[in-house]
Amino acid sequence: MVMIYFSGTGNSKYIAESYCRIMGATCHSIETDIDFSRVIAAENTIGFCYPVYGSRVPRIMREFTLKHIESLKNKKLIIFCTQMLFSGDGARAFTDMFPRDYLNVIYAEHFLMPNNVCNLFITPLDSKKRIERYLSNADKKMKRVCEDIQNGITRKRGFNPLSRFLGLFQGVPYPVLEKSGRSKVWIGNECNKCQLCTSICPMKNLSFINGEIIPENNCTMCYRCINKCPQMAISVFIRGKVRKQYKGV
Repeated sequence: MVMIYFSGTGNSKYIAESYCRIMGATCHSIETDIDFSRVIAAENTIGFCYPVYGSRVPRIMREFTLKHIESLKNKKLIIFCTQMLFSGDGARAFTDMFPRDYLNVIYAEHFLMPNNVCNLFITPLDSKKRIERYLSNADKKMKRVCEDIQNGITRKRGFNPLSRFLGLFQGVPYPVLEKSGRSKVWIGNECNKCQLCTSICPMKNLSFINGEIIPENNCTMCYRCINKCPQMAISVFIRGKVRKQYKGV
């Protein structure tokens, strides 16, 4: 089995790697330069792990999945998603990309993880103690999930009608925010042109042109550059210097 993940700042990577350690599965970031069509074709069961954005699958993960959709036909799927509070049907939303009965979801689960949205006052970053509690709870849940899968137990978090309704309600504004967010990256005067952001952006959205960092209107809002910038000079949507950063787990 293989687990394929996207992780902006480390939360989904933590969950994907935790699963693979317990289950002896292979783990790959979608940013890895390998032949994913061949990797997927060689396995009967494929796992996907990603962060939930507005109760929906991030654009970067959707684009990756649709690129390899032919390889996924008739596969068994395990879906994990990481969330800050509650996503309703964040795991089920992954199946919206596929025709009916295209594949077989054998397990889906949501994992509460620390907040990485560092530039909004309504979403303050978690304390070290709280982060440790998130990880402890995630580890315990992952152990139960792996026991379920090993015993052939099927659970599908987010697939019931109430979850679908709540996910739809939360996800209504997201397409507008996603489209707007592509061009809402702000580079402050504190930028020292170190170019770290250009090397770590998963969408290659930031370029160094004529001595300046230039956004290319292709942001997927993963918050990686915002949380990694040594000068705290990058933000998305909100114009202004970031005061704190999420350093990952």
